[in-house]
Amino acid sequence: MTAHDSATRPDAIAVPGATDPGPHTVPSAGAPTAPGARQATPHPGAPAGAAASPHGSARLGTVLAALGVASFSLTFPATAWALEGLGPWSTVAVRTVLAALIAASCLLALRVPLPARRHWAGLAVVAAGTVVGFPLLTTLALQTSSTSHAAVVVGLLPLTTAAFAAVRTGIRPSRVFWAAALAGAAVVIAFAVQQSGGAPSGADLYLFGALLICAAGYTEGGRLAREMPGWQVIGWALVGCLPLALPAAAIAVTLEPVHLTGKAIAGVLWVAAGSQFAGLYVWYRGMAAIGVAKASQLQLAQPLLTLVWSVLLLDEHLTLAAPLTALAVLVCIGVTQRARS
Repeated sequence: MTAHDSATRPDAIAVPGATDPGPHTVPSAGAPTAPGARQATPHPGAPAGAAASPHGSARLGTVLAALGVASFSLTFPATAWALEGLGPWSTVAVRTVLAALIAASCLLALRVPLPARRHWAGLAVVAAGTVVGFPLLTTLALQTSSTSHAAVVVGLLPLTTAAFAAVRTGIRPSRVFWAAALAGAAVVIAFAVQQSGGAPSGADLYLFGALLICAAGYTEGGRLAREMPGWQVIGWALVGCLPLALPAAAIAVTLEPVHLTGKAIAGVLWVAAGSQFAGLYVWYRGMAAIGVAKASQLQLAQPLLTLVWSVLLLDEHLTLAAPLTALAVLVCIGVTQRARS
């Protein structure tokens, strides 16, 4: 999610459903309106009070962005629960189908028009990275990796996304930014090698692959968010995957063992409704309200939150290396944020 910090400007993302007032301003209460002047009125779908109370909108945006980070931090523990009752391919296919159905219902209910033809190529990249690639590779990794280990490795995602954004958008970060990015990468690689006994494991290769493909999807999503509301970006990416996800889910559940338990069902429902759709929806809304830079600071806590959930929900035992590495990555990302601003 932090990807958009490197690919967009805060003023480039529109609040879903809100209209751009352009050069016109909203008169203060009681002020007369000049003859013929056009007032900017919020769209019915915009947050209540967004135009009249910027401070209230900022507070709401902070809450929404924080809710998004909290939902993302539960993704790995929920996936581990889902794997107790479903195979990895079934987990990814079923979560995609459920999330796509939710997204399609929202898009239909709000009568959102189809994206322009020029947007579909970018949406395909978003779908490949964030809807299919990242969930599949991380799910395969979690078959043999602990959630705490995966959370630390994937904590490098904001830096990986920034590198993709620099190539894709032509942004040229400072030398301080790149020094911090390389330091963060070195810390994570050292952690992975140390935890795997001297060489990256198969799970680590899945996780590093997930970083690359998800960074590409996030970067392209950030570019698209300049032209359409961010929540519609993930919504249409999900809907575009539905024709493939439906037969994939039907095939996967027949070929892989299915032993549904309460935890497995809860895990699938969360990664579909909570992480894949609702989490991204509130994250984009919050990011639009308070700005990409400020929202991205909240996401720095995500790896540490996942470590907490892995202990509370999965009874995992943390080695000292995991939280120390997560803190080191957090510091590196914090430096990149200051360098870019």
